[in-house]
Order: sequence, then structure tokens, then C-alpha cells
Amino acid sequence: MPVIAAEDLISWAARLLEAAGIRAPKARLIADALVAANLRGVDSHGVQLLPIYVEQIERGDMDPDADGHIVSESGGCLVYDGENGIGQHVAGICCGHAVRLARTHGLSMVVARESSHFGAAAYWAEQISQAGAIGIVMCNASPLVAPWQGKQPRLGTNPICMSVPGPWLLDMATTTVAMNRIFKAQANGEPTVPAGWAMDSDGVLTTNTDAAVKGMPMPLGGYKGTGLAMLVEILCGVLSGGAMGTEIGGIRIHGKPVRASQTFLAVEINRFMAVEEFTGRVEWLVNTVKSAEPAKGYDEVMVAGDPEWRTEIERRRQGIPLGEGTWKTLVETAEKLGVAVPG
Repeated sequence: MPVIAAEDLISWAARLLEAAGIRAPKARLIADALVAANLRGVDSHGVQLLPIYVEQIERGDMDPDADGHIVSESGGCLVYDGENGIGQHVAGICCGHAVRLARTHGLSMVVARESSHFGAAAYWAEQISQAGAIGIVMCNASPLVAPWQGKQPRLGTNPICMSVPGPWLLDMATTTVAMNRIFKAQANGEPTVPAGWAMDSDGVLTTNTDAAVKGMPMPLGGYKGTGLAMLVEILCGVLSGGAMGTEIGGIRIHGKPVRASQTFLAVEINRFMAVEEFTGRVEWLVNTVKSAEPAKGYDEVMVAGDPEWRTEIERRRQGIPLGEGTWKTLVETAEKLGVAVPG
């Protein structure tokens, strides 16, 4: 299994994207966001997506030159049209507006429409929390999920993420797992996925990877997952005036723009208390939760963010491992674009 240092992988990914016709600043942002996911162990949203983005551009499903524009701005509220541009570029702009408006108004909500896949939501929520605010990010996604008690896809995995100054970061799909984790299992030749991840095309639980790819991911907690997915859909697709539900495309739907909508909320902590006091209170809460005696079969209690931060420390030290299937596809993309493959 190839192992590559984070900075080397970012540089190589950026060169691949530039060779595909993406301007350098955008290419670097995409590469940084993808590798950040790999560092955290969220490989489903890492560089395995890069060849898919390149194919989207080649087919004309995404416009690498689009910058988008502000549709409206009123108080702490802003609507942005991404013009079918690169999702990471649109998200970066919207995070900037969310922080700017929160500093002025205390609270802000920026909704983007006509955007594309923006990678892991955590990357963008952290952009907001690093500015001293609570960052909440949501996105509607490809209609790959059947509603509870149904067997036809109607909703996306619709992630919800919240990042704060302090040792807690929640990034979750409204399904048991993100669909990209199932695609990653197939790409790397894994015949099965864990129980509870997916249903087959008849809506029956399955652990067979191929059946899961042809089927659908499971809503998180049954009907509750469907409710959360619709909550995200309302705050993203409905509120932005953009595509909703089955109108949305996807990175694996050819010949159709993604048309994703994304929502970025920022809460200026200084309006309530000093950021340092807030961080201390978060630390107290986290430590209190983690002080619970572990259940039988477990060594410790963890909270949201712990596994990813530990993985990042390890991968920054030892490098990022890439699955054989992911590596093969990256190498093929590099050869097609005439970019040298790292030794």
C-alpha cells in the first residue's frame, strides 16, 4: 500500500488539478481540502475524489472557471449562486462571508445554490471555528437514500457538521455512513461492508459491497435519519432556491451538474463570552463526558473528533496510506494528464 507525506500529496494533487485546467489557487484549495480528509482518516472524502472531479470537468458537468456571485444580502443573511463552479471554491467564499457577517451581526447564515461537491463538511466548519466562531455546515447531496419504509431513493446523505474552538468536532451523514465509504470499499476490492451500512435495491439489509453500491445507504436511526435529511434539505435546497431531492445530480451521475446547495452558519462567540472562557467550558464538558467508566469491551469513552485527531497525528508523522484501488486510479489520471507520479 503506497504511503505519501501530506505535503507531497497536496502538491501532487494540485498539479493534477492544474493539468486538468483548474487555476492554481483553486487547485491548491481543492488539494488541501481533500488531503485534510485523508489526514483525519476520512479517506472516502479524500484524494479518491480527485479523478472524479477531473472527469466532471472533462464532461462539462462542472465549470472550473466559474466564481459565482452574491444573489442577495440582508443583515446577517446571504444567498450565493455558485454558477456550477467548483464546490470547494464556492465553500471557501461562503465561509468568508459567514465570518464577515457574524462579526458584524453576531450571527450569520449563508446559503449557496448551484454548487458542486465540496468534500468533507468538517474542513469548512473548521474554517469558521478557527475565526473564533461556532461553525455549522450542511449540504444536500445526490438522491441515493430511500426514506424510512421506502425503497426508492429520494434524499441524499445530507451531512451535518459543527466545529467549535475546543476539543469537539462533529461531522456526520444522516445515513449510517457516507455513500463514499461504500464506493471506497468497492474500489479497493473489499467484498463486504459492515452490517447496518446499506440496503440492497429491494430495501433489504445487506453486507455485500456490490449489492450495497447498487442499493442505498441506511438512514441513521431509521425514521430519525430521514427526518434529519429533510431538515438539511430544507435549510439548504429549499431555503437557497436551489435544486432539491431528486433534482440534484452527483459526482457519479454523468452528464448532469451536481446543483448542490450548502449552508454555512457562524455564531460569534464573543457576543456571549470570551472565546477562551467558551473553550474552557467545552473542555470541561468533554472531560466530564469522557470520565464515564467505559462499558464492557471498550478501553475508553471518546467524543466526536477524537478518532480523527488521533489519526491525523499519526498520519502527519508516518504519511498517508492510499488503498491500491485509489492509487491505481490516481496513477491512471496522472498519466492521462501528463503529470509525473511520485516515486
